[in-house]
Amino acid sequence: MPEVITVETPGLGDRSYLAHDGEVGVVIDPQRDIDRMLSAAAGAGVRITHVLETHIHNDYVTGGYALAQAAGAAYGIAALDEVCFERLPVSEGGVLRTGSLTLTPVHTPGHTPGHMAYVLADCGAPPAAVFTGGSLLYGAVGRTDLISPQQTEQLTRAQYRSARRLAGELPDQVAVYPTHGFGSFCSATPASGDWSTIGRERRVNVALTSDEETFVRQLITGLGAYPRYYAHMAHANRSGPAIPDLTPPARADARDIRRRIDAGEWVVDLRQRRAFALLHVAGTISVELGDQFCTYLGWAIPWDTPLTLLGDRPDQVAEAQLQLSRIGIDHLAASGTGPIGELAAGQTARYAVTDFAGLARAWGREDMVVLDVRAPEEWRAGRLAPAVHVPFWEVEQRADEVPDGVVWVYCRSGMRASVAASILQRAGRRVVQVDDDWAHAAGSGLPVTGDAG
Repeated sequence: MPEVITVETPGLGDRSYLAHDGEVGVVIDPQRDIDRMLSAAAGAGVRITHVLETHIHNDYVTGGYALAQAAGAAYGIAALDEVCFERLPVSEGGVLRTGSLTLTPVHTPGHTPGHMAYVLADCGAPPAAVFTGGSLLYGAVGRTDLISPQQTEQLTRAQYRSARRLAGELPDQVAVYPTHGFGSFCSATPASGDWSTIGRERRVNVALTSDEETFVRQLITGLGAYPRYYAHMAHANRSGPAIPDLTPPARADARDIRRRIDAGEWVVDLRQRRAFALLHVAGTISVELGDQFCTYLGWAIPWDTPLTLLGDRPDQVAEAQLQLSRIGIDHLAASGTGPIGELAAGQTARYAVTDFAGLARAWGREDMVVLDVRAPEEWRAGRLAPAVHVPFWEVEQRADEVPDGVVWVYCRSGMRASVAASILQRAGRRVVQVDDDWAHAAGSGLPVTGDAG
């Protein structure tokens, strides 16, 4: 029986896999930091013979090309997908064999036109698992609007049929291993569960419990915003990305930090957002280091803007640098670590932090401006009645649309509000960050409306 080892990347909501028979292994959809997969293979005592992509990824820079080179493995990509390097072109109708493993490619268009699933079996045995990439997720499917608006409906219909084909051709007991669906914005709808089979998906998956017209209408209507950096990922992946250079960036002193801020570069503080609010280098931007760090920074920063990172310790900068490499931000202008006083040269700033109850107590102040920085679909679902809406990734470009006054900034949990509040403060605005769960807003007595307006 083949064994499947899962390598998770929680910050991007994705999973990669190593399937092996105890001697040789096949890797599916590896992330760019390939040392994790090499360690998994070494721990299992197996040699990687094949690296396979289910599709050209839009949400991260792949490690497939670099891993295949490092392991001396064949690198398989759908024959329909154009790339700038030699690869093993994968098409339906063939079977990939290594050791006692067989992987049967199945063309499953929808998430992308060339998308492939791989059915795993032990030699001569019935199918044991299927690697579904961005097609059949846990209770959901991958989004279908990443290629172009003109192709969205066509790909949505293809996604429906691909999911139904997998469910129709594979037995109930076959394990399902998707790449997306664990918080990834590549999921069209929220996925559910941590493990699944074809049989379970027949009962719960939106594509398998709806008719085609209902599925297409509901999926397209429900598609929300996705990170802006996605626009750069497919091009990088078609070019054969190398292992990232994680050499520590140059150290910046207070004078260099100030010069970069004054030049309009992004100097990002990695510390916890409430610590940032209490005291920070004037003109820096708060993007708290955590699972969603690279997603939110990559979403908000204008692409190719010089980036400097500030933290308490060098290991924080190193972790941030690793996360950013997964989305193709490979070069950091500089970094600074240590107490704020040493990095600021006397130019520090702060702003107030409150919760929704505090916002309710201050409600009605003459100089109050309430700013909602959530995604458009969140705004439409429910908002504070008089709030101005600017998604957090547009705040820098649209700051002049925010009315005069003290800007009280909120989101769903506080992290995006912190990013937006710090950007507005850098632009010279007075801000208060609401650091609270959106679910508490109505209970605080604030006027919540679901009217799309």
